[in-house]
Amino acid sequence: MNLFDVYPLFDINIVEGKGCHVWDEKGTEYLDLYGGHAVISIGHAHPHYVEMISNQVAKLGFYSNSVINKLQQQVAERLGKVCGYEDYSLFLINSGAEANENALKLASFFNGRTRVLSFSKAFHGRTSLAVEVTDNPKIIAPVNDCGHVTYLPLNDEAAMRQELGKDDVCAVILEGIQGVGGIQLPTDGFMQALRAECTATGTVLILDEIQSGYGRSGKFFAHQYSGIRPDLITVAKGIGNGFPMGAVLISPMFKPVYGQLGTTFGGNHLACAAALAVLDVIEGEGLIENAACVGAYLLDGLKKFPQIKEVRGKGLMIGLEFEQPVKELRLRLLKEQHVFTGVSGTNVIRLLPPLCLSMEEAGAFLERFAEAVGHV
Repeated sequence: MNLFDVYPLFDINIVEGKGCHVWDEKGTEYLDLYGGHAVISIGHAHPHYVEMISNQVAKLGFYSNSVINKLQQQVAERLGKVCGYEDYSLFLINSGAEANENALKLASFFNGRTRVLSFSKAFHGRTSLAVEVTDNPKIIAPVNDCGHVTYLPLNDEAAMRQELGKDDVCAVILEGIQGVGGIQLPTDGFMQALRAECTATGTVLILDEIQSGYGRSGKFFAHQYSGIRPDLITVAKGIGNGFPMGAVLISPMFKPVYGQLGTTFGGNHLACAAALAVLDVIEGEGLIENAACVGAYLLDGLKKFPQIKEVRGKGLMIGLEFEQPVKELRLRLLKEQHVFTGVSGTNVIRLLPPLCLSMEEAGAFLERFAEAVGHV
């Protein structure tokens, strides 16, 4: 049996990682400025993370959600305190797409409506409703194209007010910072107006913080820059530092009903051990503050390159937009400078390093980036 060939692959086999560095099977070292799509939050192979997972799997890796799992309760209590949402409830699942599916489902249960507002360039996942609210027709199969979604321009307050004024919208879903869309930031004014309109019209506000959350922006959640509180918040990626996990943070306005939501693997013992280890390290090593500080240094340094059309982002979630396609530049960074980066579309380089990136490592990246752009 062969693998289903849906990923264009670099001819590199990564076999080891430590902190913000990875090594291939030939022993070549790379600086990781992408973190596996923002998944690696506390760094590769962090010793506390390794110890927590190893100890847990040696005792119990999995059992059913039909029994008490005190690790789940610990994750909920710790996460609530760290992110400032202690009055919310937590539903644990396995992935970002699954988190968005459950959030949209809860919203529709709540108000009985079926129409959803999403935004141009949005990405929310590849399953059923999650892909339908994703603004990419190429990955929406006919069976997913059910007419639930209206896409609006990001930060267009007039369009948002017009649609919500129809009083038939179930939910608005948007990313704290758009990732796949090219590191596009909603403005504080737009977020505040959106929150007010959702409240006035009985519409559920869902913040997808799957990529922009868990400290990446320099705050625990990117939406916290605007001072709003969504009704539902979805997280994944950095929550487990590579262990598959997702979650929905749920406002007290939602009342749980037995059987309403469910999952086989979500919140299993091993996943919870990973999540607790991540929270330990984020707090113990000040990684949110580090993301803000090192991110500001990177943003300032990158804005000095005249080759870049626009530098966008907050913390360690950074987009570099060029006038021309970036494929060749990304390959130079990887093959010649041994730096992993990501892309968004054809013209944007995306940086999503582990939150433990040091000033020295950020400086090293700027030097290697200067070498790479000098040859493009």
